[in-house]
Amino acid sequence: MAANAHLQEQIRHLPHRPGIYKYFDDEGIIYVGKAIDIRKRVSSYFTKQDHNKKTQQLVKNIKRIEFTIVDNESEAFLLENNLIKQHQPKYNILLKDGKTYPYLCLTNERFPRLLPTRNKIENGSKYYGPYANLTAMNIVLELIRALYPLRTCTYNLSSDNIEAGKFKVCLEYHLGNCKGPCEGLQDEETYAQYIQQIRNILSGNLSVPKAYFRERMMQAAQEQQFELAHTLKQKLDRLDDFQAKSTVVNASLSNIDVFSIASNEKSAFINYLKVMNGAIIQTQSLEVQKKLDEVDADILSPLIMQMREEFESESKEILTNVSLSPLPLPGVVLTVPQIGDKRKLLELSIKNVLYLRKEKESMNDRSKDVNEVRIMEGIKRDLRLTELPKHIECFDNSNFQGDNPVAAMVCFRNAKPSKKDYRHFHIKTVVGPNDFDSMYEIVTRRYRRLLDEGASLPQLVVVDGGKGQLGMAVKALRDLDLWGKIPVVGIAKRLEEIYVPNDPLPLYIDKKSETLRLIQRMRDEAHRFGITFHRNRRDASTLKTELTDIKGLGPTTAEKLLSKFKSVKKIRELSEAELITEVGKAKARILLNHFEQQEQQATQTGPATTA
Repeated sequence: MAANAHLQEQIRHLPHRPGIYKYFDDEGIIYVGKAIDIRKRVSSYFTKQDHNKKTQQLVKNIKRIEFTIVDNESEAFLLENNLIKQHQPKYNILLKDGKTYPYLCLTNERFPRLLPTRNKIENGSKYYGPYANLTAMNIVLELIRALYPLRTCTYNLSSDNIEAGKFKVCLEYHLGNCKGPCEGLQDEETYAQYIQQIRNILSGNLSVPKAYFRERMMQAAQEQQFELAHTLKQKLDRLDDFQAKSTVVNASLSNIDVFSIASNEKSAFINYLKVMNGAIIQTQSLEVQKKLDEVDADILSPLIMQMREEFESESKEILTNVSLSPLPLPGVVLTVPQIGDKRKLLELSIKNVLYLRKEKESMNDRSKDVNEVRIMEGIKRDLRLTELPKHIECFDNSNFQGDNPVAAMVCFRNAKPSKKDYRHFHIKTVVGPNDFDSMYEIVTRRYRRLLDEGASLPQLVVVDGGKGQLGMAVKALRDLDLWGKIPVVGIAKRLEEIYVPNDPLPLYIDKKSETLRLIQRMRDEAHRFGITFHRNRRDASTLKTELTDIKGLGPTTAEKLLSKFKSVKKIRELSEAELITEVGKAKARILLNHFEQQEQQATQTGPATTA
């Protein structure tokens, strides 16, 4: 798509340097991009011919171009990412699902509490997460509450308040879920040990709490405190069970981000896994709509930056299923593993993203099927049919002042056009512009042929016209002994009214209903299909009278000349040399002789002059 003169001038002054470029329309920024060579990248939007429709629309809307030079591609990536988040251009992919993710918060107070929350407050509390869904967070929260007796009250447990005896233990103490620090029944040092082990669990490190419970269990057994040892054994089993369910590969794999992407024409699907000590502690899958003709690598790179920021990841290794250019993440290694435990991790992520894509595509297919059934059920209800109209045919006549009369039939199956079943008709038995008789002829011919072939009949016939055309369609069905077997209706053009046989009044259907919209769509499609056929036939007729009457000049040569020069007038203006180039010396001489004879006849039969 060529740029206008104003944009061409701007492009000529763009530098051959790395940086970012911004496209503006009349209202503001519509796209931000990065490039190693700004001028080459921007020029490609206006010189490439294979852009998709969305990119063509973007280019069409560009009114102004701005750029910013940076030192390298990494800086261009960061600047592009920041500008996209700041301006949210409509042609850029942006991660903006509107969600606030849940966290687990260890409060900054004496005898800290562990709370689920969606709001982070800068008060010294420590937040773990965010978790992509509540289920994952609740599993961890339930595990910790089963292992450690933490308080849930909101009392200010200062040493002065406890010593003054301001508080009394609550039901949680009597249930064994809290050790009563509010009355000084639990010392701060033991509680701090719990908190430290909880921090390890929330960070994905289960070895420290497991060692703690194992050591205490062995000590209790030696001291013959067998009930306590059994309780500690149960807690150790809980940790082992949680780790077994969480560990996916080698437990030595620590602090790794895994990203995979799969896409189709319209959307890209991304899966993210956060791995600590071989266990997945966070996971997220999402779908983003493609804005232009982006490849997977161009989509995934900025989303990795955004999702790492969203999930507060500090991982020094990223695994992906597509090769990416270096990201502006100092000390972070990007790899596409091919073997080993890291490959197993990546394959797990790929399995998740492919499942998401399949599920979304299946949902779209089911949604289409549901829509089609809903439309057909609406037609059945509105037209009082006895069966679902899965097969509908619509007829329309087309003629111009009685010349070249033709007709068309379009077929819809499951509320969608079935173009392989469309048919044209040359009107054979009717002379002149008689829509009624033409309708009788084409309906008769259509269904006599279906009967002869033993083909299935439609569940509904629609004719373009009012009571007259409808009556002739009914007559045709009666004569074929199909009356009562195929329902038929007519749609009148003037008021878009639906007529049914044997009823002088039109059938009332809501003007906004899907039934009327589909019937109108079929009528318009039949009209378009018939008009196209009529024009082609009329053009063929015109071609026959203008050129093919010339003896020695066949229809192929005539069509070739008219296709290139569009009219006989322009052919007449060609020189002898030009005609020889087009059709050869013999046919050129035939044409020149014909045109000369026409000129002589026109001179001899011209208007008389008066003295």
